[in-house]
Parts: sequence; structure tokens; C-alpha cells
Amino acid sequence: MTGLLRAPAPVGGARILGVGAYRPSRVVENHEVAPAIDSSDEWIRRRSGIATRRFAAPDETLVAMAAAASLKALAHAGVPPHSVDTVILATMSNLEQSPPAAPRLAHQIGAPEAGAMDLGAACAGFCHALALADGLVRSGQSRHVVVAGTERMSDIIDPTDRGTAFLFGDGAGAVVVGPAEAPGIGPVVWGSDGSRAAAIAHTGPWTELRPAGTAARQADTEPRRAWPTMRMDGQAVFRWAVATVPEVGREALAAAGVGAAQLSAFIPHQANLRIVDAAVKALELPEHVAVARDLAEAGNTSAASVPLAMERLLSEGAVEPGGLALLVGFGAGLAYAGQVVVLP
Repeated sequence: MTGLLRAPAPVGGARILGVGAYRPSRVVENHEVAPAIDSSDEWIRRRSGIATRRFAAPDETLVAMAAAASLKALAHAGVPPHSVDTVILATMSNLEQSPPAAPRLAHQIGAPEAGAMDLGAACAGFCHALALADGLVRSGQSRHVVVAGTERMSDIIDPTDRGTAFLFGDGAGAVVVGPAEAPGIGPVVWGSDGSRAAAIAHTGPWTELRPAGTAARQADTEPRRAWPTMRMDGQAVFRWAVATVPEVGREALAAAGVGAAQLSAFIPHQANLRIVDAAVKALELPEHVAVARDLAEAGNTSAASVPLAMERLLSEGAVEPGGLALLVGFGAGLAYAGQVVVLP
């Protein structure tokens, strides 16, 4: 039988209405992380383009940082918290399997009855979540969606690991997505390559923190194992990223029906300055396109990096509201996602 179910009335489009950011107060310079990896400020800058990063204090939790960024985004959008009906939180550094973080975020921002979900797509998480928010709003299923990317990468990185310790930082960024007369978020181009999953991966599962065996009563008699941390095959990831990011960017531009010359900004995941610069060259971006390089001061903040970089470009006046920006997220999985958006 057909025709028995009702569906929400779709709307003409969805767009980003506001953006907000939260950066932890503690600034960590290269000279602080370099000794543990037998490195130097000059080596770190040359290899990554990073000069500083932020590390969160104990009270700067994933949810607290996401709430601060989300409230700023709501204020920027002029949307009251009680009008939010959906919250999507992207993160790869949540150490709690339950409860999920998104319901707590919804409660803290004043939207306690909103549908709320966590999304795990690592450094591509924000772009994945933005695509879901776009679909929810355009379909009429949601009216206002908060999309937050929040990370405490300092919790999952080994400070003595030469391949990762200098790259990552903490922080949160958020946007509010709502209805619009015309599309303000282009079609998403996304995908993954699970055959390369080991290129960015933890050293082991969380269960390795428990003693060998399954009985809880053994915990007092057997030693605990090492805390699992994230490791990365830097050269393999670099080669994959410099090939993938331009390809995704071109496909996202084509899907949105715009050319590079129409862009106001390019906001890729802030992984490494060499990857960003290689993508700019491969995409043949005109000189007028502002390129996000937030990682120089923030480091790689995984799912938070794209909204943090977007907020910096707007707050510093590097781009004007209403311009077009190409977003590309990429990272562990290996996963990627990109879309063209109208800046709030």
C-alpha cells in the first residue's frame, strides 16, 4: 500500500546562518613540545607550518568547548537556543563511550529536547555533519541544526611520538544551519578508503587498558597495559591527501555548479601547511581567494579545524559574509568530504 505516510514539507534550501569558535586559553609553543620528540621550532615549522597550538585545561571539556562555540554561533545567527531542534557533534577524541556528548551539548546550550547525535568521521567529521544538517533542513525534517566539531587531541596523542606530538591541538567550532529560499550549501562529495585504515589509527583498543582475561576480579592482580594513542604514517597520509583534496575540491565545485574564480575562500581541514599549499596550486585558485591557514596558530584540531578556520577568516575580515567557500575535510578512515557553502 502507498500514500499512507506523511512526510515533512521540503524547503527551498539550507544555509549556514552563524559560526562560532572556542579556543582554549593555554597557548603551547613549539619549544614546549620539541624536546620530548628530539626536535626544534625550526623543524616543526618547516615540516608543518605550525608555530603554536592550544591545549585544553581539565575544565575545558569536549562538551564545554562545543557549548561555548555553539552559543557564539547561535548569537551570530540570531537564532534563540530553544529554536534548535537538532544537534550534531563531530569528534574523534571523546573518551566516553556513553553517554554520547551531543545530548549533553544540547542541554548546555538550552535546547534540551533537541534530537542529538555524535558523529565519528575524524578530521572529515565536520563536513560530514554539515551535509547531514543540510539534508535535514532541506527535507523539512529539521528547522535549525547546530553542527559542532570539538576535540581534545591532547588526550589521545603520545607527547613523545615524533610523528604526531607536534601536529595536534584542542578547540571547538560550530555553525547553525537553517532554512533559506535558495541553496546555500552545495552537494556533498564524500567517500572513504578503508583499505588504508592503518595509516591513521590508535595503537590498540581501549580494552587493552584492562588486564588480560575477561574477569573483572582479575584487575587487582594483573598489570594494566599502555594507554592507546593515535599514530600516523605521515608520508602515506601526505601522498594520499595531496592527491585527494584537489580531486574532491574539483568535484565539489562541479557539483555546486561554480568555478574556482567564483570562490571567496578555500577552507580545507587544517592538517599541514604543505598539504594546504599543494591543494591551492593543484586547484589553480586565483589570488583573490582567501586561503585558511589557521593551523599556524591552532595546530591540527581534527573535526574542529574547518569551523575554527572559517570563523577566523570571517572575524579577521579576510572574507565577507555571502561569499562562496570551498570546504574539504579529510583524515582517518581514510575518509573525506567536501562542499561549497555560502559564508554566513
